[in-house]
Amino acid sequence: MMRKANVYFKEKIAGIITETTEGYEFQYNNSYINSPGKINPISLTLPIRHEIYYSPILFPFFDGLIPEGWLLNIAVNNWKIAARDRFGLLITLCNDCIGAVSIIPIEINNE
Repeated sequence: MMRKANVYFKEKIAGIITETTEGYEFQYNNSYINSPGKINPISLTLPIRHEIYYSPILFPFFDGLIPEGWLLNIAVNNWKIAARDRFGLLITLCNDCIGAVSIIPIEINNE
């Protein structure tokens, strides 16, 4: 099952992160790239570009958004998400992160 999430930067959709069978993909939205005025990358490690970013592991920037320590333990116990399911934790816990980035899951119908 492929999972996806919209990535927001300062409440404006910046791109989409996808979990695939090979790893992870992130792509900026054209509407974000072509926005009038100054736009910022979501991370210095993911500069703005049209091409898709690929990684066999969850991008370190996104992994860094996931809570750690006792807060992670509370989330794992309350939502019954495996601590090793980093993408599951990302899309469950990072809807309202500290900072400018939010991750909102996209519901996918697998019919």
